[in-house]
Amino acid sequence: MTIRYGFLSTHPPTRCGLATFNSALAAQLDRTGAPGIVRVVASGDDPAPVPGVVHTWAGGVAGGWRETAEVLNTYDVAVVQHEYGIYPGRDGGEVLSVLRRLTVPSIVVLHTVLSRPTPSQKSLLEEVVAAAGAVVTITATAHDRLLLGYAVDAAKVSVIPHGVPDFGVAATRKGTRPHLLTWGLLGPGKGIEWALQGLARLQKLKPAPVYTVAGRTHPKVVEMHGEAYRASLHRLGATLGIAHSVTYESAYLDDAALGALVRSADVVVLPYDSTEQVSSGVLVEAVAARIPVVATAFPHAVELLTDGPGLVVPHRNPAALAAAIRKILTKPGLATAMREHSGGIEATRWPAVAERYHGLAETLVAADARPVAGVRA
Repeated sequence: MTIRYGFLSTHPPTRCGLATFNSALAAQLDRTGAPGIVRVVASGDDPAPVPGVVHTWAGGVAGGWRETAEVLNTYDVAVVQHEYGIYPGRDGGEVLSVLRRLTVPSIVVLHTVLSRPTPSQKSLLEEVVAAAGAVVTITATAHDRLLLGYAVDAAKVSVIPHGVPDFGVAATRKGTRPHLLTWGLLGPGKGIEWALQGLARLQKLKPAPVYTVAGRTHPKVVEMHGEAYRASLHRLGATLGIAHSVTYESAYLDDAALGALVRSADVVVLPYDSTEQVSSGVLVEAVAARIPVVATAFPHAVELLTDGPGLVVPHRNPAALAAAIRKILTKPGLATAMREHSGGIEATRWPAVAERYHGLAETLVAADARPVAGVRA
């Protein structure tokens, strides 16, 4: 079945995880050559026309949700990425107005499901689920949290994993200093300071590891605080005496360049402060590339890494980070076992993930086309 998809989300050139996710999913699902992307923009976003974007919803435009809904109604299925704070209104509440105005089936992808939401956040998410035709969570943890903590229709909710690009598989390297890597948009909460303190505890290893932090500072962080966080990391590295072992790649990397960087890593380090994160594209991409991962105990990491392709450590604990990294670097058999535990990742490649979304859309379209009881077709 050919389905024309309309997408509602942030979208490149905006650089954030949601925009990257939507761009990849739209590229895989669109089979008509005319993707219908409604791009949500905030102040500071590049407003330039982008291929595939048919409408722009600017946060400062009163009632912008009406035209947004009308554009999405010209497609067969609307795919809506949901994250608090992306859309206008309290907690991004105007997305609910869009959903209620849709006359076509909708799939809402939940990128955040909070364990301790405010009453407003809880009520909004329950109403979003009620208004959606189908709801997707990216992890089993998010699925269970949604069903246990919110009043929602469980029959609407499916789990479809985060898609991953094909970066290739890392090759075993010899004769070089071990390479630790973190990538993604930079800002407070990424926990890079804990990784730097952990790296300082590994300087007696022979050879001592080097660490690459790749990614631009998050645009919203730049808008509010400039490069203060990045500058604080440089100062911390100098204070710890490890500045010579840390490289900051602040340029935007395309898939080819990022793939080469990922394949060069011995360990991916995800020292995030968040205890709520139920979805991490970086995490699944690292696992897909068969790189051992050391991550703090955010929900997606606990779900994906436990007894598998990485080690989970407590938050804000440089000693635990260093101990886990040392364990992987000094026990080759452990690293090999972790890479082998990455099997089955093919099911999360973007083409396979998109097929599951397409199957869900076909079900919605078929149900929407069935005649209502008592009404002639």
